[in-house]
Amino acid sequence: MTNILRLQQLVKLLDITRLQDDETTISFLQWLETTPPISAAAYCVYPQYLMALQGWHSRQPQMALATVVNFPSGDLATDQVCEQIQQAIALGATEIDCVLPYKALMRGEHGFVKNFLYDVRQASTGCCLKIIIESGELVTAQQVVIACELAIEGGADFIKTSTGKVPVGVTEEAARIILTVIAAANRDVGFKASGGVRSIEQALALVALYEEITGKIALSSGMRIGASALAFELAEQLATN
Repeated sequence: MTNILRLQQLVKLLDITRLQDDETTISFLQWLETTPPISAAAYCVYPQYLMALQGWHSRQPQMALATVVNFPSGDLATDQVCEQIQQAIALGATEIDCVLPYKALMRGEHGFVKNFLYDVRQASTGCCLKIIIESGELVTAQQVVIACELAIEGGADFIKTSTGKVPVGVTEEAARIILTVIAAANRDVGFKASGGVRSIEQALALVALYEEITGKIALSSGMRIGASALAFELAEQLATN
């Protein structure tokens, strides 16, 4: 595959992400005006900025509108999370990135996690549901496996690595574990790499890992890459190739 085709592939896998803690409407709109006009998979923003994104979205209607819930700590009450989902859908969200209650999972409260995932799936009917397992906070490989298995059992469309709000985001080790569980699943489940994906080289390595383990082509199956700065680097590289 030529370099230009690889770059074009990465663009189509990209969830352009803006989750700044000190964001204001003004700064969000300023960022939006500078965002490269590339045909990525989705925008991923805080729920309060979905409305601001609506007008912009009309220029790129092929891109999904994603938002985050139970974010970033993963410890809100289930009914609060379901309410967040319903509000986000009312604001135009078509994809929900929901943080797994990973601290409960680490305490061994698997029944609670199962019930949470069931309720979240029901609240997200009609939307693509990505479950963020926060792999960098899970202590053992077994915990990563259990988080993935529960997410798949609970109806997740994607397993996502990280919120990007903890010290350790996506790692090769965690990605391998997640992809191995996905490859063994009895249905199609996507993979979203997020949390520290900042370079084209790193993104390409994750694509290669996805294709090696799942045996599927990333572009024609279920892979996403959540990043912000990467969108600008890709646009710059495409402009010069």
